[in-house]
Amino acid sequence: MSAFAKAPLLLILFIAYNLMVFTGPADIFSRVWFEIPMMNGAELPFNSELLMILAGLLLLYIEIFKATRTHQISMLEQSFSMILFIVFMAEFLLVKQAGSSTFLILASMQLLDVMAGFTISVAGARRDIQMG
Repeated sequence: MSAFAKAPLLLILFIAYNLMVFTGPADIFSRVWFEIPMMNGAELPFNSELLMILAGLLLLYIEIFKATRTHQISMLEQSFSMILFIVFMAEFLLVKQAGSSTFLILASMQLLDVMAGFTISVAGARRDIQMG
């Protein structure tokens, strides 16, 4: 399996966010892509920020599901997740365009991925020690 296949899925959103911020129009995050009518008569607008957060939640679920597989969790996968979280936080703190609530939520999702991977690997190791 290549190193790229072990990369965290939230890397996709990290790259997408940066592409949108640095190459897209200034109003890219406030632009409404579509609206869903609600039963109460209101319309729920879906802008880039909301779509990115929803995609992040889906990718986070997949990452946590991947971490619970029966095979031993690779140290390389955990290292990539931790590196991506560090890059998220460095960019959030140092780059003006990344200083948004959306980026902070994505960074928080990456932190949750790191913590879940660590917790699952420790629980798996504890179970292996008790059995063998």
